[in-house]
Amino acid sequence: MTTPVQPPAQEQPSPIGPHAHEPHTESLATRLNALRAAVLGANDGIVSIAGLVMGVDAATPDRQTILIAGVAGLVAGALSMAAGEYVSVSTQRDTERALIAKETRELAEEPEEELAELAGIYQQRGLSEDLARQVAVELTSHDALTAHLDAELGIDPDELANPWHAAWASMLAFTAGALLPLLTIVGFGADIRAVVTLLAVGLALAGTGWASARIGAAPPRPAVLRNVAGGTLAMAITYGIGTIAGIVVA
Repeated sequence: MTTPVQPPAQEQPSPIGPHAHEPHTESLATRLNALRAAVLGANDGIVSIAGLVMGVDAATPDRQTILIAGVAGLVAGALSMAAGEYVSVSTQRDTERALIAKETRELAEEPEEELAELAGIYQQRGLSEDLARQVAVELTSHDALTAHLDAELGIDPDELANPWHAAWASMLAFTAGALLPLLTIVGFGADIRAVVTLLAVGLALAGTGWASARIGAAPPRPAVLRNVAGGTLAMAITYGIGTIAGIVVA
């Protein structure tokens, strides 16, 4: 007697939504961008002040001179980073607000044309004409402005960049990075401080390179090597210039 063949069990479709381990949200993207900016700001502080104090150390062994130059460089760099971020992000936010106002006006004055434009965008992304129009209609009935801003401009009106947050984060990150070479070079004797600073900065740059690669989900090895090589080259150049300046002045 033959055993009847059982039909294969139908697989249940996966529930709609993002993977549990991979949440795709705007707030997450914003946090990642802020974290990446903080890492880059710290990296900038490390390299800038390390190059500065290594150059001054090569020119003069006087600890007070090195400290004054390092503190001046730290304050100037931190304020420059803060001002630059504030101006840049303010300009970006002003542009986004102008685009939001323009889209709001167009939706009020030309709703049918805007609906057709939205459907056309989804059709270009691979949907059939009927489905693209259906998606556009449903999204428009839910929140027309958000749907158009997202599809046309990639803007989330609830996630506009804050220039003050960017300025403070940039300034604090630069300061935190800059303190490492500054405290290291003034904390050791003249005979070993250049070597100790070089090692400390190399380790710190390896850490920021690894962190930036992890944030961007990239291989860490190339990022670490680039970071350490770039920082070491900057310190070597400024040390050489400081040595020449010290000889000329002496």
